Amino acid sequence: GVILRLRRLTQRMPKQKVAPKWYPTEDGPKKLTKTIKKTQRTKLRKSIVPGTVLILLAGRFKGKRVVFLKQLESGLLLVSGPFKVNGVPLRRVNQTYVIATSTKIDVSSVDTSGISDAPDQKTKRHFFSKVVAETKEDSGDSEFVSQETKKAGLSEERKAMQNKVDTALLASIQKTPMMKDYLKSRFSLQKGDLPHLMKF
Repeated sequence: GVILRLRRLTQRMPKQKVAPKWYPTEDGPKKLTKTIKKTQRTKLRKSIVPGTVLILLAGRFKGKRVVFLKQLESGLLLVSGPFKVNGVPLRRVNQTYVIATSTKIDVSSVDTSGISDAPDQKTKRHFFSKVVAETKEDSGDSEFVSQETKKAGLSEERKAMQNKVDTALLASIQKTPMMKDYLKSRFSLQKGDLPHLMKF
C-alpha cells in the first residue's frame, strides 16, 4: 500500500526542467509579437442627435449655442453656429465639453458629406487643416524691400462649405419663431443658479 501511494505522488508531481548541457555563444533572433490596437469611434451620447442645439462649455466660444451636424471619423462633433447668426464657424468639439439641450432643428437639408477629419493618405491633410498663405507687407519707404510673411488661414473649400451649410441651416432656423434669437443669446449662470436642477 505504501509503494502504491508513493507511485501516485510521484506521478502527480510536476516534472522539473533539466538545464541544457551547452548554451549558444550568440543570441539567436527572437520573434516579436506585435499588438495592434484598433481605434474605435467614441460612442455618442443618446441625447446628442443631428440637429440638437448644444451649449459649449470650453474654448473661445464658451457659452455659445451651436447646432450639432454629425459625428466625425475621429469621434469629435461637427457643429456650426451658424456663423452668420452667432459667429461660430464649422468646428470640431469634444462631447465632454457640451451640454445637450432639448431643442432640435431639422438638418436633413444640410449636406455635410464633404466634411471629414480623416487625413488623406498622400497629402496627410484633411478638411480642417489650415492653409499657409504668403502676404506681402509694404514698409512704406522705397529704400526697404517688401517683406513676405507667412500666415495660416482657411482654405477656399472650407469657406465655400461654410456658406453652403449656413444657407441650409438658416432656412431651417427661420421656420421656427424666436430660434434665431435663441441661438444668438449666450448661456451664463448667475448667483443662486443650480445647474444640476436645470432642464435644458
